[in-house]
Order: sequence, then C-alpha cells, then structure tokens
Amino acid sequence: MRNEIYLDNSATTPVAEEVLQAMEPYWRIQYGNPSSPHLRGVAAENTLNSNRKQLARLLQAEPEHLYFTASGTEANNIAILGAASSPFFRRNPGHIITTPIEHPSVLRVIDHLKELGWSASYLKVDRYGHVDAQEVASLLQPTTRIVSVMLVNNELGTIAPVREIGRLIDAANRERQHKIVFHVDAVQALGHVPISIPDLKAHLVSFSGHKIFGPKGIGLLYANRQAQLRPIMFGGDQERGLRPGTENIPAVVGLTKAAQLVLDSLAENVQQLEELRQALIEGIKTIPNSRINSPLHGAPHLLNASFPGVRGEVLVHFLEQKRIFVSMGAACSSKKKGASHVLEAVGLDQEDILSAIRFSLAPTLTLDQIQYVVYSLKETVEEIRNIYI
Repeated sequence: MRNEIYLDNSATTPVAEEVLQAMEPYWRIQYGNPSSPHLRGVAAENTLNSNRKQLARLLQAEPEHLYFTASGTEANNIAILGAASSPFFRRNPGHIITTPIEHPSVLRVIDHLKELGWSASYLKVDRYGHVDAQEVASLLQPTTRIVSVMLVNNELGTIAPVREIGRLIDAANRERQHKIVFHVDAVQALGHVPISIPDLKAHLVSFSGHKIFGPKGIGLLYANRQAQLRPIMFGGDQERGLRPGTENIPAVVGLTKAAQLVLDSLAENVQQLEELRQALIEGIKTIPNSRINSPLHGAPHLLNASFPGVRGEVLVHFLEQKRIFVSMGAACSSKKKGASHVLEAVGLDQEDILSAIRFSLAPTLTLDQIQYVVYSLKETVEEIRNIYI
C-alpha cells in the first residue's frame, strides 16, 4: 500500500487508527449482547445507549430518534418503505417526489413502490445536478406522502437545497390531513458539509459509517415521530422494533468515534479538501479537451471530469498501474452494464459519460500528491489517446 494515492474515498474509506482502537475491546472483551439480562448484556446495552447519546449530541438530535442500521442503503430502505407503510398509505398508494440523480438505494425503492401502484415525480436537474426547491411546491399532490432528496450527490458532489425544501414541506403540512415526510440521504454529506438535524428540516436522514473512516456494515437513520415509520423487517425488539437483529456493538462504537473525529475537525478538513479540489480542477484544465462535470461550488471532496477520446474504464486501469486509484462513479453501480444514470440525467452526451471518472478526496492527501496525480493523468490521457487514434 506504500506510495499509493487513493482517490476513491466516496466509495469507501480506510478505517482510522483511532476508530480501530475504540472498537477493539468490543470484539473479545466487552462482547455481550445488549438484549441479554446479565452483566455482560447490561454493559453492552450501556455502550449502545451512550454511543447513541453521543451521536445525538454531534448531530443535534434526540437520542430516541436515532436508529442503527447495517448500512446507508438499509437506512434509505427503512426510511422510504417505512414511511410508505403508514396505515393510510398501506391501503391507498401514494405519491413521491424525488430527483433522477438519487442513489440506487432510493431510486430502486421508488421503482418498487411504483410497481405497487404509487406514482412518482422527478425534479428537473440542470447541467450540474442542481434542483429548484420551488419546484417541489408545484409537484405536490393531495396523495404526496414522501419527498426524498440527497444532500450531496455521490457522483457530482452537487449540494441540494434541502433546507429550503424542508421549509416548503413544513408550510405545506400545516394545511394537509396526510402529512408529507421529508427524507434526506446524507451519506456523502457527513464530514464534508455542515450538518445539523434541526437545520435540515427533515423527518428522516440517512448516514453511513464507512464513508467517514469508520467500519463497513453500520449505518444510522434519524427518524422523528412525525415520520410515523412502520418496520419493514420483523424479528426482535431491537432498535425499538424498527430494525430487528442483534446490534453490532463494535461497529456502533466505530461509527460514533468516526463521526466525532470528522465533525470535530470539519472546518480544517473542509479547508484542506477545498485546496486539494481546486488544485485538481486547475490541473485538469491543462489537459486538452477535458471537461469538469461537477459544479464549481460543490462538496469539497468530490470532482467528476470527462476526457473525451478515453474510455473511463481504460483510464481507471491505466492509472491503477501507477498506484493511483479513482473510479467511474458510484461503487455500487460500477460493475453493471450501462452508463451512469446521474450523468445521463444532467444531459451529458455519450462521449462525455463514457469518458468520465470520479475523484473523491480525503484530508489525508497532500498537494504534492495531487500534483503528481495531475502529471500522471495528463501523461496517461495523452498515451491512451495516441493508442486509439
């Protein structure tokens, strides 16, 4: 691993050393099941409760509104399907508003609801994935039950106006019998943009551990009482019946420690990321016939760019030989056939889509490394273009 430059941090991050140390005792020493009545179980339950409280302080939420899940994908599924399963909408298919650039763990859930008779409206997106919050108001219907918009897009880094959308939904709910539930996928936002649960004006917010130098296999769902969630999985009474299954205490501890680390250092990390991103942008601009697909003022850790004449897949593997790791987009979709649904939705032509790669940064990177990446990228793009001319 020495000398590699990892620029796929939006797919996953290495677990921070402090996170590993925090988790270690909970594998073999404090290994109890929180549901057990004996001392080992009580100790585990206390650990679970204390970590929930710490996360609540960090996110400015109430502890009873936080639920541990196995992933961000599961959190999104529980949020949307749980809201769709409220008593009235179990009998009457409803309406949902979203965007065409959401993560598959949102879009495919909505496709499933459409098979059950639900209808869906999609906000228009511009060239960089921006949406107009006011369009939400124009799309509302009497049967609208859910609005789901991701805070930071996972391919472009576009930041959505979720606070404005939340305020619009609050205003609309004052006059509605069947309340609208607002869900925000914040998986790519945590640790990269400021997040305060009250400020988001959302009823449901999803997070993931392995995007913030925490472990895989742990997610978090904020769900307040107005969401009126019903469980979509059944078993024991863990997580107050919403997410059954024995809680993953080591991962809960890891998620909490990771969240504390990234939120405590948010300001300095963002500054470092912005400097790295700007250097990368300036470097890519020196490459002939290259195009930046991300908005100028997007999330500081994400940058999508196209290099027409070079297939993204080929570029990824050429850079890999130089120990530079990038991706073509969302890791969950990278092995399936077909173009990026995000880049298609924002109107890129096929040449730009097929030649696009995503750089996702971390504050552990240096400007020297970014300069080396730019040098290698320029050299590699030229090499590949010469091969295929």
